[in-house]
Amino acid sequence: MAKVTFSPKSRQDLFDIGDHIAKDSRENARRFVGKLIEQCRRIGISPMGYVGREDLAPGLRMAALGRYVIFFRVLDDIVRIERVLHGARNLPVVLEDIGK
Repeated sequence: MAKVTFSPKSRQDLFDIGDHIAKDSRENARRFVGKLIEQCRRIGISPMGYVGREDLAPGLRMAALGRYVIFFRVLDDIVRIERVLHGARNLPVVLEDIGK
């Protein structure tokens, strides 16, 4: 199993998601962000089993949880979570600077 790490942007994404959901319910926000983090950790079990998105950025892969998409890279024995975004966003634009 690969170690899972989070980029600063992915940490901010998780905070922003929780903040948005907390406007309606803090408990739902805590629970859902927890599910997103758990999904990120599960990626470490078999990271190469997820869809590659070379069209968006070199080495980028993705996993989904509901309407959210987790973008990550596999770096040797580490999975680096790059972004956690709502699938309705303009992903090519949001991901333009990924890895910079």
